[in-house]
Amino acid sequence: IEGDFRLQFMTSHPKDCTRELVDTISDCEKVANHIHLPVQSGSNRILKEMNRRYTVEQYLELIDYAKAKLPGVTFTSDIIVGFPGESYEDFQKTLELIRRVEYVSLFTFIYSPRKGTRAAAMEDPVPGEEKSRWFRELLAGQEEIGRKAHQKLVGKRTRVLADAPGKTPGTLVGRNKDQILVEFPAEEALLGQFVEVEITEALQTQLLGKIPL
Repeated sequence: IEGDFRLQFMTSHPKDCTRELVDTISDCEKVANHIHLPVQSGSNRILKEMNRRYTVEQYLELIDYAKAKLPGVTFTSDIIVGFPGESYEDFQKTLELIRRVEYVSLFTFIYSPRKGTRAAAMEDPVPGEEKSRWFRELLAGQEEIGRKAHQKLVGKRTRVLADAPGKTPGTLVGRNKDQILVEFPAEEALLGQFVEVEITEALQTQLLGKIPL
């Protein structure tokens, strides 16, 4: 399709991301070099209890294929902490997974029961305070990974789709092809347009930049 636009693939389940899809992303310059691939847990035992129907090994096989086929591809994911029956050892496997994949960011949740689901009836011996401690540990680990990934972009230029006013007056925010949030000084007239931005600073969850002269 003609025109200057960007598509992004997102999925609620890894079963919807196949090698054929990765090949298609590779062949289409208008698809973002980014995949949102929710894993939920890095423990095969917990994945089985969640009825996710894949293993960590199968998930990583797809990740590795995408990294080989899409140089520089970035990933985001969903993680649930404290699923009923999860142990600290299970949680540690989730930490191992996020370090292995190196997600640019995560959507993280502490498990909360939903009435009528099988999980809501499962024994859940881990107290909420302990789950909160695990959650903080997960966030700290991801912050370190995200900051490291962002730091690599300082001094480089990236194409950003300006889609909203920034938090700081006189700035706009948008995402680049890697779906990383970038904030930069600009007039609102540029909203809805692609803008070349030079990255000047890496923060925990986003990048700061400027439009080159």
